[in-house]
Amino acid sequence: MSSSKPNSAVQSVVNELVAELHAKAGCERIGLTRESFAMILCEIGTKQGVGSEAEARTFFLSVRVDELALARACAAGDNSAWEVFLTRYREKLYLSALRIAREDSAARELADTLYADLYGTTTREGHRVSKLASYTGRGSLEGWLRTVLAQEYVNRYRRTRRLVSLEEESEEGVQFRAAEPEPVAPADHRLARATDEALALLGGEDRMVLSAYYLDGRTLAEIARMLGVHESTISRKLDKLAKALRKQIIASLCRSGMSRRQAEEALEVDVRDLQVDIRRSFAQETPHAAFSEKRVEAQVREGEG
Repeated sequence: MSSSKPNSAVQSVVNELVAELHAKAGCERIGLTRESFAMILCEIGTKQGVGSEAEARTFFLSVRVDELALARACAAGDNSAWEVFLTRYREKLYLSALRIAREDSAARELADTLYADLYGTTTREGHRVSKLASYTGRGSLEGWLRTVLAQEYVNRYRRTRRLVSLEEESEEGVQFRAAEPEPVAPADHRLARATDEALALLGGEDRMVLSAYYLDGRTLAEIARMLGVHESTISRKLDKLAKALRKQIIASLCRSGMSRRQAEEALEVDVRDLQVDIRRSFAQETPHAAFSEKRVEAQVREGEG
């Protein structure tokens, strides 16, 4: 839990609404006291940068307090809350895992791995570590779980790629391939730094979508099924992300001393630097990479989908 002290507006509105929200969330049924729930609300309001009391009131009344309370009670290790969670989400998690992994045993393994992370089987500095502690109640818990599951799948794929044995590579003839040429050294390291900074600001779902589309070579329809949304939603998201990345990179280059024209020319001339940064940031090699990088290169340069 965050140690940041809530501002007076957040604290005042939490004190005003906590009894109502505590009852609405059904906290008593899952062992979450009013005091504990008030601390959770203050933490979330502080992290979201809520300012005035009017803004804080609107924010807290929009939070999915029932799902927030359930997630946080599970993160705290309450068994009754965990039983409710499994009853409500076990089947949904498996079906989401199956859409991602496409094979029953792999799907169950993926879901089981996530259960361990959600339940909190490890401790840090004496505190239980559960991914559910990062859920804020701003969107549905089911949607948040789909995103976490998809990200875990991407992470598992990366780990698998790194652990491929020399014998397996020999069987595939990897060691006999011609050495790939070294990337050309960037003329200006500011582009590499600006790109890394822009990618580092992306949220988990945005990174997953970019990685799946540009580096895994997955189709819009496949990614849409992974996240349980419409294909057009993914298309719009990719278009928005490409434009936002281009804007952030140019702004960063301008802050580093380039004129806007120089920054735009850097994106045109040093595209290879951008590719290297994307590959390094997502730490993933795929057979589709060369083709996919041409698409991301074109979209970021032009800011068009």
